[in-house]
Amino acid sequence: MRDHVMAVDIGTSSARAGVFDSRGRMLGKGEHLILMNRPRENHAEHSSEDIWSAVCRAVRAARAASGLPASAIGAIGFDATCSLVVRDRDGQPLTVSTSGEARFDTIVWLDHRALEEADFCTATGHAVLEHSGQFMSPEMEMPKLMWLKKNLPQSWARSGYFFDLADFMTWKCSGSLARSRCTLTAKWNYLAHRSAGWQADFLALIGLSDLRERGQLPEETVPVGSSVGTLTADAAEALGLNVDCQVAAGLIDAYAGALGALGGYAENPAGLERQLALIAGTSSCIVAFSRERKPSAGLWGPYFEAVYPNTWLVEAGQSATGALLDHIVRMHAAGGEPTAALHLAIVARIAELRAVEGEAFGARIHVLPDFHGNRSPMADPHAVGVISGLTLDASFDGLCRLYWRSCVGIALGIRHILEKMRGYGYVPDTLHVAGGHVKNAALMELYADVTGCTVVVPEMQEAVLLGTAMTASVACGLHGSLTSAGNAMCSGGSRRQPDPTRKAGYERDYRSFLAMYRHRAELEGMA
Repeated sequence: MRDHVMAVDIGTSSARAGVFDSRGRMLGKGEHLILMNRPRENHAEHSSEDIWSAVCRAVRAARAASGLPASAIGAIGFDATCSLVVRDRDGQPLTVSTSGEARFDTIVWLDHRALEEADFCTATGHAVLEHSGQFMSPEMEMPKLMWLKKNLPQSWARSGYFFDLADFMTWKCSGSLARSRCTLTAKWNYLAHRSAGWQADFLALIGLSDLRERGQLPEETVPVGSSVGTLTADAAEALGLNVDCQVAAGLIDAYAGALGALGGYAENPAGLERQLALIAGTSSCIVAFSRERKPSAGLWGPYFEAVYPNTWLVEAGQSATGALLDHIVRMHAAGGEPTAALHLAIVARIAELRAVEGEAFGARIHVLPDFHGNRSPMADPHAVGVISGLTLDASFDGLCRLYWRSCVGIALGIRHILEKMRGYGYVPDTLHVAGGHVKNAALMELYADVTGCTVVVPEMQEAVLLGTAMTASVACGLHGSLTSAGNAMCSGGSRRQPDPTRKAGYERDYRSFLAMYRHRAELEGMA
């Protein structure tokens, strides 16, 4: 019986795999690190072959841990970051690196080399921008492709395939050139709600008239939950599976997390609209669903059928959250390499110091967390971070104060986003948190107390893998739809209510937070 599925999540630093049954129970897990090349500021690159190798190791480890034979796996599904993979006409790696190394054929999602190209796209004012918050982020694929054509013309001339990373994985597994509706709609300015999804006039306007032909990009897309085919013999051997295993259409990692966290609400669309998924790790993404299109500025979307049929999705985010806390630890004199153990030690010491000092702990330190730009709601990739209130304190306790107030700044940024979303007609009252931040007690407390929302931590803390497993379960027929998969595989979670005694203090912090935005603008206006 093929009554289990394999889910693969490709993040910024590792590939993870999990084996799931039809009730959403994870029976085995594997993980393998992936490489990243940082040749210069704002440049970040992967090797897609290194990613494929990591995926194969993770999948084999997960199945071994589950104790199941390959014949039990009905489908494999992939989610991934929105990284851009470039291959030549023979399907071989093609360099995207200024170093010229062919193995680095993938521009990482967080790469900001295409800031100028993103600004150019925004300046066009084209109608596609109505579905990306009225601006273009350098994290989207079009600016990266424009950069490639302009700065590495030899690579452009030899290019034969362009993939979002999740689509690359399904191609590598099945040989199919089908592209997911999720990836193209969310990251390639493809308008799934129109009869012609690609907007040829926009591609011409930004100098990419040859994109579709050169990149083997089809006119139609494949809905989430569909199969693009079965494993090839080579892929099956590499993954330790077999050729009868279906390959599910891929999806963006944050949207997989939203599906895994919110899937149990899908049968009640009105209730679903009150739920938000906060997928928080290196960066943070807020995902919301709605039955109606709700135009907005500073939010990514609305995207039609990026996950559920006949449903719009909107995304907001912070480009550096976990990465910001790592940076704070690394740059402080009392810090060091930001290991998980060091983060836990800092959070534990914060709890001790707050028990003694109360609200006075670190209160004069204020942090604007825009160290890698402001994705939402300001839509300013050029934005910079600000810290106010530093002294000569270089002690470990001094690091804890700065770390705590950086956490406060991150949570205030989430509140800022939620207030903007409410202004556009969204009605969120519950945050379902998934990702690495669930292990950080300071952040989890703040997400409730600062936003005033109920915070839910899913019982299945691997919400991203679970969401991808749900798509695979539909692709192989274990479940008839994403809604029925959600009902069967989502298992609820624990709830945390905001502490009303802390509301006044965080209201003051929020006023300071908004004032810092004004003061930063004043300073930059003097330049």
